[in-house]
Amino acid sequence: MNKNILIADDNDAILEILHKYVTKEGYSPIIAHDGEEALMNFFEYAPVLLLLDVMMPKKDGFEVCKEIRRSSNVPIIMITAKGDDGNRIMGLDIGADDYIVKPFSPGEVMARIRAVLRRLDISEEQRKDIVRHPGLEINLSDYEVTTNGQPISLTKKEIEIFWLLASNPGKVFSRDNLLSSVWGYEYFGDARTVDTHIQRLRAKLSMLEPFSWDIKTIWGVGYKFEVKHV
Repeated sequence: MNKNILIADDNDAILEILHKYVTKEGYSPIIAHDGEEALMNFFEYAPVLLLLDVMMPKKDGFEVCKEIRRSSNVPIIMITAKGDDGNRIMGLDIGADDYIVKPFSPGEVMARIRAVLRRLDISEEQRKDIVRHPGLEINLSDYEVTTNGQPISLTKKEIEIFWLLASNPGKVFSRDNLLSSVWGYEYFGDARTVDTHIQRLRAKLSMLEPFSWDIKTIWGVGYKFEVKHV
């Protein structure tokens, strides 16, 4: 079984710490010191997950993430500087699964890795589920969403959130519920992660024709998928 985890960072101290902890968890760390090396090692070793620093020489983490997302849905956890919301939002928007803010504890990093990889253990039967509503089809197995038969471009996490909400019309999900169900951990992340994904999902849907369903905000609680009965 492939247990390679790619760690890309130009800080040797961070690489050394993460190498130690990833090895202790039973994974095989693959190290990269810059973006070009990260891409080369990704295609050579086919890791099950990437820890990807944003600020790297040659190619930054955003460029690496975009390149990988052209051909793979492998989990990517971005590492960003403290308080840099712009990097965090951009990383999520281009397809990163999660983000970690420096300085971080190695224990938290490993908890994030375990949580993201647990999400990959969804059974094939579950992943073949297709959710349909008028003018909408969400295929979680193929990560495809179509409206009125036309595909729309969504990130991996946007599709997972959309699928979860649409699978449970009328059910209200709190931000903590969504973090736990979609990201797979109990509030290690920031609730703004959920809000950012919902905002971007709504923005993409708003460019399409009106439908008989919508993602509603339940103020002070969370979100739900609402089907309008006309």
